[in-house]
Amino acid sequence: MARAAGAPLREREASQRPTFLELFFDLVFVLVFGQLSRALFADLTWSGALQALVLLVAMLRVWFGTTWVTNRLDAHLPAVRLLVSATVLGMLLMAAASPNAFGIYGLVFATVRVAVHLGRAAILVVALHGHDLQRIAWQSAVWAGLSSVPWIAGAYTHGAGRILLWLLANLIDYVSYAIDFRLPGAHRLPAWEPPASPEHLAERYQQFIIVALGELILVSGLVLTNHRFTPARVAALVLSTAGIGLLFRIYIHRAGQLQSAAFASRSHIARRWVPYIHIVMIAGIVVVAVADALVITSPGSWMDWAAAFVILGGPALFLIGRGGFEYLVFNRVSWTRPVGVLALVALTPAALHMSRLPATAISVAVLTGVALADTARARTHPGEISRPQAGHPGRSSATEP
Repeated sequence: MARAAGAPLREREASQRPTFLELFFDLVFVLVFGQLSRALFADLTWSGALQALVLLVAMLRVWFGTTWVTNRLDAHLPAVRLLVSATVLGMLLMAAASPNAFGIYGLVFATVRVAVHLGRAAILVVALHGHDLQRIAWQSAVWAGLSSVPWIAGAYTHGAGRILLWLLANLIDYVSYAIDFRLPGAHRLPAWEPPASPEHLAERYQQFIIVALGELILVSGLVLTNHRFTPARVAALVLSTAGIGLLFRIYIHRAGQLQSAAFASRSHIARRWVPYIHIVMIAGIVVVAVADALVITSPGSWMDWAAAFVILGGPALFLIGRGGFEYLVFNRVSWTRPVGVLALVALTPAALHMSRLPATAISVAVLTGVALADTARARTHPGEISRPQAGHPGRSSATEP
Protein backbone atom coordinates (compact mmCIF):
# COMPACT_ATOMS: atom_id res chain seq x y z
CA MET A 1 0.00 0.00 0.00
CA ALA A 2 1.57 3.24 -1.05
CA ARG A 3 2.38 5.84 1.49
CA ALA A 4 2.45 9.48 0.59
CA ALA A 5 5.45 11.55 1.50
CA GLY A 6 5.00 13.27 4.82
CA ALA A 7 2.04 11.10 5.80
CA PRO A 8 1.17 11.87 9.43
CA LEU A 9 1.49 8.31 10.73
CA ARG A 10 3.16 7.60 14.06
CA GLU A 11 6.70 6.35 13.61
CA ARG A 12 7.59 3.15 15.44
CA GLU A 13 10.83 4.77 16.59
CA ALA A 14 8.98 7.66 18.21
CA SER A 15 8.46 7.96 21.97
CA GLN A 16 6.00 5.35 23.20
CA ARG A 17 4.83 7.39 26.18
CA PRO A 18 1.41 9.03 25.98
CA THR A 19 1.51 12.76 25.39
CA PHE A 20 0.34 15.22 28.02
CA LEU A 21 -2.68 16.00 25.84
CA GLU A 22 -3.69 12.33 25.83
CA LEU A 23 -3.39 12.16 29.61
CA PHE A 24 -5.40 15.36 29.91
CA PHE A 25 -8.08 13.77 27.75
CA ASP A 26 -8.23 10.80 30.13
CA LEU A 27 -8.96 13.09 33.08
CA VAL A 28 -12.35 13.96 31.58
CA PHE A 29 -13.42 10.41 32.34
CA VAL A 30 -13.11 11.00 36.07
CA LEU A 31 -16.18 13.20 35.58
CA VAL A 32 -17.80 10.67 33.23
CA PHE A 33 -17.47 7.77 35.67
CA GLY A 34 -18.50 9.94 38.59
CA GLN A 35 -21.65 11.11 36.83
CA LEU A 36 -22.64 7.58 35.87
CA SER A 37 -22.05 6.15 39.34
CA ARG A 38 -24.07 8.95 40.94
CA ALA A 39 -26.92 8.45 38.46
CA LEU A 40 -26.97 4.70 39.17
CA PHE A 41 -26.82 5.37 42.91
CA ALA A 42 -29.90 7.60 42.59
CA ASP A 43 -31.80 5.04 40.47
CA LEU A 44 -30.61 1.62 41.59
CA THR A 45 -33.08 -0.36 39.47
CA TRP A 46 -32.77 -2.60 36.41
CA SER A 47 -33.95 0.31 34.27
CA GLY A 48 -31.40 2.64 35.84
CA ALA A 49 -28.65 0.06 35.35
CA LEU A 50 -29.53 -0.37 31.67
CA GLN A 51 -29.56 3.38 31.11
CA ALA A 52 -26.16 3.73 32.80
CA LEU A 53 -24.79 0.91 30.64
CA VAL A 54 -26.02 2.54 27.42
CA LEU A 55 -24.36 5.83 28.36
CA LEU A 56 -21.15 4.16 29.56
CA VAL A 57 -20.76 2.19 26.34
CA ALA A 58 -21.46 5.31 24.28
CA MET A 59 -18.84 7.41 26.03
CA LEU A 60 -16.24 4.64 26.16
CA ARG A 61 -16.56 4.35 22.39
CA VAL A 62 -15.33 7.94 22.19
CA TRP A 63 -12.25 7.03 24.23
CA PHE A 64 -11.52 3.91 22.18
CA GLY A 65 -11.90 5.85 18.93
CA THR A 66 -9.66 8.69 20.03
CA THR A 67 -7.00 6.28 21.30
CA TRP A 68 -7.28 4.32 18.04
CA VAL A 69 -6.34 7.52 16.20
CA THR A 70 -3.56 8.78 18.49
CA ASN A 71 -1.89 5.36 18.42
CA ARG A 72 -1.59 5.57 14.62
CA LEU A 73 -1.14 9.26 13.87
CA ASP A 74 1.58 11.59 15.10
CA ALA A 75 0.05 13.04 18.27
CA HIS A 76 2.05 16.27 17.85
CA LEU A 77 0.39 17.24 14.58
CA PRO A 78 -1.98 20.24 14.77
CA ALA A 79 -4.84 18.18 13.30
CA VAL A 80 -4.46 15.51 15.98
CA ARG A 81 -4.19 18.13 18.73
CA LEU A 82 -7.36 19.73 17.41
CA LEU A 83 -9.12 16.35 17.35
CA VAL A 84 -8.21 15.53 20.96
CA SER A 85 -8.98 19.04 22.24
CA ALA A 86 -12.38 19.10 20.53
CA THR A 87 -13.13 15.64 21.92
CA VAL A 88 -12.32 16.86 25.44
CA LEU A 89 -14.94 19.58 25.04
CA GLY A 90 -17.42 17.10 23.61
CA MET A 91 -16.88 14.66 26.49
CA LEU A 92 -17.39 17.44 29.04
CA LEU A 93 -20.74 18.28 27.45
CA MET A 94 -21.78 14.63 27.27
CA ALA A 95 -20.77 14.02 30.88
CA ALA A 96 -22.67 17.09 32.03
CA ALA A 97 -25.78 15.98 30.13
CA SER A 98 -25.56 12.30 31.11
CA PRO A 99 -27.56 12.44 34.40
CA ASN A 100 -30.55 13.70 32.38
CA ALA A 101 -29.71 12.03 29.07
CA PHE A 102 -32.86 9.94 29.38
CA GLY A 103 -34.77 13.06 30.34
CA ILE A 104 -34.62 16.67 29.22
CA TYR A 105 -31.02 16.57 27.91
CA GLY A 106 -31.40 13.62 25.56
CA LEU A 107 -31.03 15.76 22.46
CA VAL A 108 -27.94 17.51 23.89
CA PHE A 109 -26.24 14.19 24.62
CA ALA A 110 -27.11 12.66 21.24
CA THR A 111 -26.17 15.76 19.24
CA VAL A 112 -22.76 16.06 20.88
CA ARG A 113 -22.20 12.31 20.50
CA VAL A 114 -22.86 12.55 16.75
CA ALA A 115 -20.79 15.73 16.39
CA VAL A 116 -17.79 14.09 18.07
CA HIS A 117 -17.79 11.17 15.64
CA LEU A 118 -18.47 13.17 12.52
CA GLY A 119 -15.91 15.77 13.59
CA ARG A 120 -13.26 13.11 14.13
CA ALA A 121 -13.92 11.69 10.66
CA ALA A 122 -13.70 15.16 9.09
CA ILE A 123 -10.37 15.91 10.79
CA LEU A 124 -8.99 12.54 9.67
CA VAL A 125 -10.03 13.20 6.08
CA VAL A 126 -7.93 16.37 6.13
CA ALA A 127 -5.01 14.89 8.10
CA LEU A 128 -4.72 11.86 5.79
CA HIS A 129 -4.96 13.86 2.57
CA GLY A 130 -2.87 12.25 -0.15
CA HIS A 131 -2.54 8.98 1.77
CA ASP A 132 -4.24 5.70 0.87
CA LEU A 133 -5.55 5.50 4.42
CA GLN A 134 -7.76 8.52 3.80
CA ARG A 135 -10.31 5.96 2.66
CA ILE A 136 -10.61 4.85 6.30
CA ALA A 137 -11.65 8.37 7.26
CA TRP A 138 -14.31 8.55 4.54
CA GLN A 139 -15.67 5.15 5.51
CA SER A 140 -15.76 6.08 9.19
CA ALA A 141 -17.73 9.19 8.24
CA VAL A 142 -20.30 6.99 6.47
CA TRP A 143 -20.66 4.76 9.54
CA ALA A 144 -20.90 7.81 11.83
CA GLY A 145 -23.65 9.19 9.64
CA LEU A 146 -25.49 5.86 9.77
CA SER A 147 -25.36 5.64 13.57
CA SER A 148 -26.41 9.28 13.89
CA VAL A 149 -29.93 8.36 12.72
CA PRO A 150 -30.84 6.23 15.79
CA TRP A 151 -28.91 8.61 18.06
CA ILE A 152 -31.00 11.62 17.01
CA ALA A 153 -34.22 9.64 16.61
CA GLY A 154 -33.78 8.28 20.12
CA ALA A 155 -33.49 11.80 21.49
CA TYR A 156 -37.01 12.50 20.21
CA THR A 157 -38.50 9.42 21.86
CA HIS A 158 -38.91 8.52 25.51
CA GLY A 159 -38.55 5.56 27.84
CA ALA A 160 -37.97 2.18 26.25
CA GLY A 161 -37.94 3.68 22.74
CA ARG A 162 -34.90 5.83 23.54
CA ILE A 163 -33.10 2.91 25.16
CA LEU A 164 -33.69 0.63 22.15
CA LEU A 165 -32.65 3.24 19.58
CA TRP A 166 -29.51 4.17 21.48
CA LEU A 167 -28.65 0.50 21.91
CA LEU A 168 -28.92 0.20 18.12
CA ALA A 169 -26.71 3.26 17.66
CA ASN A 170 -24.08 1.78 19.99
CA LEU A 171 -24.24 -1.51 18.12
CA ILE A 172 -23.58 0.25 14.80
CA ASP A 173 -20.67 2.21 16.30
CA TYR A 174 -19.00 -0.87 17.77
CA VAL A 175 -19.58 -3.12 14.76
CA SER A 176 -18.06 -0.51 12.44
CA TYR A 177 -15.09 -0.20 14.81
CA ALA A 178 -14.61 -3.99 14.87
CA ILE A 179 -14.57 -4.30 11.07
CA ASP A 180 -12.23 -1.33 10.55
CA PHE A 181 -15.04 0.78 9.10
CA ARG A 182 -15.18 -1.34 5.96
CA LEU A 183 -18.19 -0.88 3.71
CA PRO A 184 -19.79 -3.66 1.66
CA GLY A 185 -17.37 -4.63 -1.11
CA ALA A 186 -14.42 -2.75 0.44
CA HIS A 187 -11.26 -4.47 1.59
CA ARG A 188 -9.20 -3.91 4.73
CA LEU A 189 -6.17 -1.72 4.28
CA PRO A 190 -3.14 -3.70 5.50
CA ALA A 191 -1.13 -0.60 6.40
CA TRP A 192 -3.74 0.31 9.04
CA GLU A 193 -3.99 -3.17 10.55
CA PRO A 194 -1.33 -3.25 13.29
CA PRO A 195 -1.09 -0.70 16.09
CA ALA A 196 1.94 1.45 15.35
CA SER A 197 3.10 1.17 18.96
CA PRO A 198 2.02 -1.76 21.16
CA GLU A 199 3.78 -0.16 24.15
CA HIS A 200 1.93 3.11 23.66
CA LEU A 201 -1.44 1.38 23.29
CA ALA A 202 -0.86 -0.81 26.37
CA GLU A 203 0.09 2.19 28.49
CA ARG A 204 -3.03 4.04 27.36
CA TYR A 205 -5.25 1.22 28.64
CA GLN A 206 -3.31 0.94 31.89
CA GLN A 207 -3.66 4.67 32.44
CA PHE A 208 -7.38 4.50 31.72
CA ILE A 209 -7.95 1.80 34.34
CA ILE A 210 -6.05 3.94 36.84
CA VAL A 211 -8.36 6.86 36.00
CA ALA A 212 -11.40 4.63 36.61
CA LEU A 213 -9.97 3.48 39.95
CA GLY A 214 -9.21 7.10 40.80
CA GLU A 215 -12.91 7.82 40.49
CA LEU A 216 -13.51 5.17 43.18
CA ILE A 217 -11.20 7.08 45.52
CA LEU A 218 -12.99 10.33 44.72
CA VAL A 219 -16.44 8.85 45.36
CA SER A 220 -15.41 7.28 48.67
CA GLY A 221 -13.81 10.48 49.94
CA LEU A 222 -16.67 12.76 48.89
CA VAL A 223 -19.36 10.51 50.34
CA LEU A 224 -17.62 10.34 53.71
CA THR A 225 -17.07 14.11 53.65
CA ASN A 226 -20.82 14.66 53.28
CA HIS A 227 -21.71 12.44 56.25
CA ARG A 228 -20.87 12.42 59.94
CA PHE A 229 -17.79 10.41 60.81
CA THR A 230 -18.66 7.25 62.73
CA PRO A 231 -16.62 4.09 63.42
CA ALA A 232 -18.79 2.15 60.98
CA ARG A 233 -18.32 4.70 58.20
CA VAL A 234 -14.56 4.83 58.76
CA ALA A 235 -14.50 1.02 58.63
CA ALA A 236 -16.46 1.21 55.37
CA LEU A 237 -13.86 3.64 53.97
CA VAL A 238 -11.07 1.26 54.99
CA LEU A 239 -12.79 -1.62 53.18
CA SER A 240 -13.40 0.59 50.15
CA THR A 241 -9.73 1.57 50.00
CA ALA A 242 -8.66 -2.06 50.35
CA GLY A 243 -11.01 -3.01 47.52
CA ILE A 244 -9.55 -0.32 45.26
CA GLY A 245 -6.03 -1.56 45.91
CA LEU A 246 -7.06 -5.16 45.25
CA LEU A 247 -8.76 -4.28 41.96
CA PHE A 248 -5.59 -2.50 40.84
CA ARG A 249 -3.43 -5.42 41.91
CA ILE A 250 -5.62 -7.97 40.14
CA TYR A 251 -5.70 -5.91 36.94
CA ILE A 252 -2.01 -5.14 36.66
CA HIS A 253 -0.64 -8.49 37.86
CA ARG A 254 1.11 -10.34 35.03
CA ALA A 255 -1.46 -9.85 32.26
CA GLY A 256 -1.59 -6.09 32.85
CA GLN A 257 2.20 -5.94 32.76
CA LEU A 258 2.37 -7.99 29.55
CA GLN A 259 -0.36 -6.17 27.66
CA SER A 260 2.12 -4.68 25.20
CA ALA A 261 3.48 -8.17 24.45
CA ALA A 262 -0.03 -9.33 23.60
CA PHE A 263 -0.53 -6.38 21.25
CA ALA A 264 2.81 -7.10 19.58
CA SER A 265 2.43 -10.88 19.24
CA ARG A 266 -1.15 -10.93 17.95
CA SER A 267 -2.10 -7.32 17.40
CA HIS A 268 -5.21 -8.01 15.30
CA ILE A 269 -6.75 -10.15 18.06
CA ALA A 270 -5.76 -7.81 20.88
CA ARG A 271 -6.94 -4.72 19.04
CA ARG A 272 -10.26 -6.31 18.22
CA TRP A 273 -11.13 -7.62 21.69
CA VAL A 274 -9.34 -5.46 24.25
CA PRO A 275 -11.93 -2.62 24.09
CA TYR A 276 -14.82 -4.97 24.84
CA ILE A 277 -12.91 -6.63 27.68
CA HIS A 278 -12.17 -3.25 29.22
CA ILE A 279 -15.84 -2.25 28.95
CA VAL A 280 -16.69 -5.16 31.25
CA MET A 281 -13.97 -4.27 33.75
CA ILE A 282 -14.81 -0.56 33.76
CA ALA A 283 -18.51 -1.35 34.16
CA GLY A 284 -17.54 -3.42 37.19
CA ILE A 285 -15.54 -0.49 38.59
CA VAL A 286 -18.51 1.89 38.13
CA VAL A 287 -20.76 -0.58 39.96
CA VAL A 288 -18.18 -0.87 42.76
CA ALA A 289 -18.25 2.93 43.06
CA VAL A 290 -22.00 2.73 43.69
CA ALA A 291 -21.39 -0.03 46.26
CA ASP A 292 -18.83 2.12 48.08
CA ALA A 293 -21.26 5.03 48.18
CA LEU A 294 -24.00 2.78 49.57
CA VAL A 295 -21.95 1.24 52.34
CA ILE A 296 -20.28 4.50 53.44
CA THR A 297 -23.64 6.29 53.47
CA SER A 298 -25.46 3.62 55.47
CA PRO A 299 -23.08 0.89 56.65
CA GLY A 300 -25.65 -0.55 59.10
CA SER A 301 -28.57 -0.73 56.66
CA TRP A 302 -29.89 -4.18 55.92
CA MET A 303 -29.01 -5.72 52.58
CA ASP A 304 -31.51 -6.03 49.74
CA TRP A 305 -31.13 -7.35 46.20
CA ALA A 306 -30.10 -3.97 44.80
CA ALA A 307 -27.34 -3.60 47.39
CA ALA A 308 -26.25 -7.20 46.82
CA PHE A 309 -26.05 -6.56 43.08
CA VAL A 310 -23.57 -3.71 43.48
CA ILE A 311 -21.61 -4.90 46.54
CA LEU A 312 -21.03 -8.45 45.27
CA GLY A 313 -21.91 -8.03 41.58
CA GLY A 314 -19.45 -5.21 40.91
CA PRO A 315 -16.36 -7.25 41.84
CA ALA A 316 -17.81 -10.27 40.01
CA LEU A 317 -18.24 -8.22 36.85
CA PHE A 318 -14.66 -6.98 37.14
CA LEU A 319 -13.34 -10.53 37.56
CA ILE A 320 -15.29 -11.69 34.49
CA GLY A 321 -13.67 -8.97 32.41
CA ARG A 322 -10.29 -9.66 33.96
CA GLY A 323 -10.62 -13.34 33.02
CA GLY A 324 -11.20 -12.36 29.40
CA PHE A 325 -8.21 -10.03 29.57
CA GLU A 326 -6.05 -12.86 30.87
CA TYR A 327 -7.20 -15.13 28.05
CA LEU A 328 -6.23 -12.44 25.56
CA VAL A 329 -2.68 -12.30 26.93
CA PHE A 330 -1.97 -15.89 27.97
CA ASN A 331 -4.53 -17.89 25.96
CA ARG A 332 -5.83 -19.37 29.23
CA VAL A 333 -7.79 -18.25 32.31
CA SER A 334 -6.58 -18.84 35.88
CA TRP A 335 -8.93 -20.88 38.02
CA THR A 336 -9.08 -17.97 40.48
CA ARG A 337 -11.25 -15.88 38.12
CA PRO A 338 -14.24 -18.24 37.77
CA VAL A 339 -13.84 -19.44 41.37
CA GLY A 340 -13.91 -15.84 42.60
CA VAL A 341 -17.04 -15.11 40.57
CA LEU A 342 -18.74 -18.29 41.78
CA ALA A 343 -17.82 -17.48 45.38
CA LEU A 344 -19.40 -14.03 45.12
CA VAL A 345 -22.56 -15.53 43.61
CA ALA A 346 -22.73 -18.34 46.18
CA LEU A 347 -22.29 -15.91 49.08
CA THR A 348 -25.08 -13.61 47.90
CA PRO A 349 -27.92 -15.46 49.75
CA ALA A 350 -25.93 -15.25 53.00
CA ALA A 351 -25.15 -11.58 52.39
CA LEU A 352 -28.87 -10.83 52.15
CA HIS A 353 -29.17 -11.71 55.84
CA MET A 354 -26.63 -9.18 57.07
CA SER A 355 -25.96 -5.45 56.91
CA ARG A 356 -23.98 -3.70 54.20
CA LEU A 357 -20.68 -3.45 56.10
CA PRO A 358 -20.08 -7.19 56.66
CA ALA A 359 -21.32 -7.89 53.13
CA THR A 360 -18.64 -5.53 51.84
CA ALA A 361 -16.09 -7.34 53.99
CA ILE A 362 -17.08 -10.60 52.26
CA SER A 363 -16.53 -9.00 48.86
CA VAL A 364 -13.11 -7.69 49.89
CA ALA A 365 -12.20 -11.10 51.33
CA VAL A 366 -12.95 -12.80 47.99
CA LEU A 367 -10.81 -10.26 46.12
CA THR A 368 -8.04 -10.81 48.67
CA GLY A 369 -8.17 -14.54 48.00
CA VAL A 370 -7.90 -13.95 44.25
CA ALA A 371 -4.93 -11.60 44.70
CA LEU A 372 -3.13 -14.04 47.03
CA ALA A 373 -3.71 -16.90 44.58
CA ASP A 374 -2.23 -14.73 41.81
CA THR A 375 0.87 -14.15 43.92
CA ALA A 376 1.20 -17.86 44.63
CA ARG A 377 0.92 -18.69 40.94
CA ALA A 378 3.59 -16.12 40.07
CA ARG A 379 6.00 -17.88 42.41
CA THR A 380 5.35 -21.31 40.87
CA HIS A 381 5.31 -20.04 37.24
CA PRO A 382 8.02 -17.35 37.19
CA GLY A 383 8.76 -17.66 33.45
CA GLU A 384 5.21 -17.45 32.10
CA ILE A 385 4.99 -15.73 28.72
CA SER A 386 2.40 -14.04 26.54
CA ARG A 387 1.46 -16.69 23.98
CA PRO A 388 0.08 -16.26 20.46
CA GLN A 389 -3.26 -17.97 19.88
CA ALA A 390 -3.31 -21.10 17.77
CA GLY A 391 -3.34 -20.24 14.09
CA HIS A 392 -2.03 -16.73 14.71
CA PRO A 393 1.76 -16.95 14.98
CA GLY A 394 3.68 -14.18 16.58
CA ARG A 395 6.52 -13.56 18.92
CA SER A 396 6.25 -14.17 22.64
CA SER A 397 7.61 -11.98 25.37
CA ALA A 398 8.94 -13.16 28.70
CA THR A 399 7.50 -11.78 31.88
CA GLU A 400 9.31 -9.80 34.47
CA PRO A 401 10.54 -12.06 37.30
